[in-house]
Amino acid sequence: MKIYTTEITSEQIASDNPIHQRLFKAYVVAKDYIRGQVLEVGCGEGRGIETLLPLADSFTAVDKIKPVIDGLQQRFPTGKFMAMNIPPISGLADNTYDSIISFQVIEHIQDDALFLKEIHRVLKPGGIALLTTPNRSMSLSRNPWHIREYLPQELANLAKKFFSQVDMKGITGNEKVMEYHEENRRSVNRIMRFDIFNLQYRLPAFMLRLPYEILNRRNRNKLQSADNSLVANIHYDDYIVVDDAANALDLFLIVRK
Repeated sequence: MKIYTTEITSEQIASDNPIHQRLFKAYVVAKDYIRGQVLEVGCGEGRGIETLLPLADSFTAVDKIKPVIDGLQQRFPTGKFMAMNIPPISGLADNTYDSIISFQVIEHIQDDALFLKEIHRVLKPGGIALLTTPNRSMSLSRNPWHIREYLPQELANLAKKFFSQVDMKGITGNEKVMEYHEENRRSVNRIMRFDIFNLQYRLPAFMLRLPYEILNRRNRNKLQSADNSLVANIHYDDYIVVDDAANALDLFLIVRK
């Protein structure tokens, strides 16, 4: 079962490559942090499992779409895959995992405080959790799949309610990535100029999802047609972890229990 949309990008769709590489970067960075018993909360179709599974003593992943979870269990038989709606993280014991990752998930969660509380609950004392989410200040339009987006200090302040150590970093891009980002911004702005009544912020999210998907896919394909070399040649190495997340594309939150 494939669940790819412009919100859930694919390495198999050429025009998705810059976003796929951006999202995959988090897994590459996580290789330097994870150890022992590893949990991924919101694994999707398993973008980074092949990268991280060999580094873990055990690997558990949860997500809500059972056919996708069942497919991952067949593909990675040494891992443990569980279908559930989160939060809570049901059926997982307190103080179980040395490392937890949750990439591009918290922005979809209605009760984000409970989400972080549950990550804290199942994390071992001294364990580490890594989360990424879009930086609201760099978003190009409203994403109707997101409950909310965060600025760096907003997410850090929320995390400090539950974790003893909170470190906010960011993932940004080199000149090649930012050239693509600015081309994308200009293209989105050309579309948004027709939204004279600011409907993207006035209408309920469910009404925006279909037009968002159609326009976003058309926009990505147009950017690829205009400069395929730029779209195709962006690699995860073109994304950079920075200490100041203010102007980063994504927030990269590191917390310890």
